[in-house]
Amino acid sequence: MRLGVLDVGSNTVHLLVVDAHPGAAPVPSATHKTVVRLMRFLTPDGAISDEGVDRITAAIAGAVDAATKEDVEELLPFATSALREATNGASVFAHIERATGVSLRVLSGVEESRLTFLAVRRWYGWSAGRILLLDIGGGSLEIASGIDEYPDLATSVPLGAGRSTIGFLPDDPPTSTQVEELRKHARSVLDEVSKQFASLDGPDHVVGTSKTFRSLARLAGSSHDGVGPDDRVLLRRSALADWVPRLAAIPAEARTALPGITPERTAQIVAGGIVAEQAMRAFGVREVEICPWALREGIILRRLDELG
Repeated sequence: MRLGVLDVGSNTVHLLVVDAHPGAAPVPSATHKTVVRLMRFLTPDGAISDEGVDRITAAIAGAVDAATKEDVEELLPFATSALREATNGASVFAHIERATGVSLRVLSGVEESRLTFLAVRRWYGWSAGRILLLDIGGGSLEIASGIDEYPDLATSVPLGAGRSTIGFLPDDPPTSTQVEELRKHARSVLDEVSKQFASLDGPDHVVGTSKTFRSLARLAGSSHDGVGPDDRVLLRRSALADWVPRLAAIPAEARTALPGITPERTAQIVAGGIVAEQAMRAFGVREVEICPWALREGIILRRLDELG
């Protein structure tokens, strides 16, 4: 059957269309993505502005049209941290449903983490042993660890690349003081989080997912993006630590000249790099392997399990 997963995230509205059936890997057929950068439209009281609501509604309507053209049989729409935490989230959801017919399912941070972990486990298989997952989104950072299809422990913290940029790096390029303040904040949050995982056995395999990790891996020396079954992409902490201060010294518009830095990520890649480095330090990780499957694939896989 043809499934469409509609990911309404903090940075983009992304439709992924796959051909899939229970017991088989989903095969991507088409994608449709609109960059929204929803975090820019948050008002001081935490609400999404009227302009932000209009933009995200238009993006969802465009995705619905694309799903219809692609003959999607079932649409799986969901929203993550930016909409989940908006103070006017309920009214925004109602507006979107009236305007587009799409009823968004709101995932908690822990659900995001668990479903992303499911996708990672299915990608690597049982031979990967205990997996530690790090997933940087626009609004939050998800962390999980486990030996089964779902993790023993999963959590989410507000250290997404977009949120961290808006909260700590207002200048372009950011000042050294701003960079250090974000580094200290991330370190403080992650030191506390890592204590929650201290009772678990150490990981056999450490995995990073999301476009932020893929971009950082390309920047730090990978020759490809890790989306193929035979690609193995590693991001080393030493290389990341070398690149973050260099990135921070370059204006956002100039970063797109660097390998792996796309226009939709250029403004928040510095914050993403800082958070990634601090997460790796907090968990004593020297390198992560980049997994091409993440939350969208986790949503699809769980639906296929339900159908099977």
